[in-house]
Amino acid sequence: MPDTLRNRRIVVVGGAGGIGSAVSALLAAEGARLVISYHRHADRAAQWSNRATVIEADITEAGDRARLLDAAPELYGLVVLAGQPVRVSDPAQMQAAMERAHAVNCLGPVLLAREAAERMQAAGTQGAIVLTATMQAVALFPGSTAYATSKAALVHAARILAREMRAPANIRVNVVSPGVTAAGMAEASIASGKYDRYLGSHVTRFGRAEDVARAVRFLLEPDSYITGQVLAVDGGITL
Repeated sequence: MPDTLRNRRIVVVGGAGGIGSAVSALLAAEGARLVISYHRHADRAAQWSNRATVIEADITEAGDRARLLDAAPELYGLVVLAGQPVRVSDPAQMQAAMERAHAVNCLGPVLLAREAAERMQAAGTQGAIVLTATMQAVALFPGSTAYATSKAALVHAARILAREMRAPANIRVNVVSPGVTAAGMAEASIASGKYDRYLGSHVTRFGRAEDVARAVRFLLEPDSYITGQVLAVDGGITL
């Protein structure tokens, strides 16, 4: 793609993580002006201090969301890679797990997306928002109730926002839904052999962080005609 993101201000939540680092690197190489937020990986985030504005933020907190967006005047784009797998085996822990999963995987990202869209609309910016779900939000995996439900809710909320922000605002909102990706949260599961049964019969290989990064970049293209969609980057595993 041409470097149409050069000098555009983009906030990347989780931009120092496994997949996030690949997204940040791709956007930075194109000359985008990045604001990278982190919540847990201070050491990884520090590596971006000379190439981006780096902010510690918990997007489940209203004050942190506002501080993050305040650091990005002339905001063009938002990429939210935040998420936390929440799995429980004890039914007595299900309520607490679902409440936490909802806050981290849905409530925080959706509120941030809506707040960013409001700022773009007020400024007259025809920007782009990309949220991240999971293959578990669009396919059925036993034991994934807390995590999958929160991500499925995020997908629906993103599509509602996309409808609200279509013409005349023309702020595009889309979701990337990764499959088994050898980066971030899935690395330990892959190393343990949990997903080996899918190799050969479902997918030819596990995903790479760069696979997701290219999908995010595609949806950030300024002249894109795509909004309100969920792009599965999973090698066909959810088929």
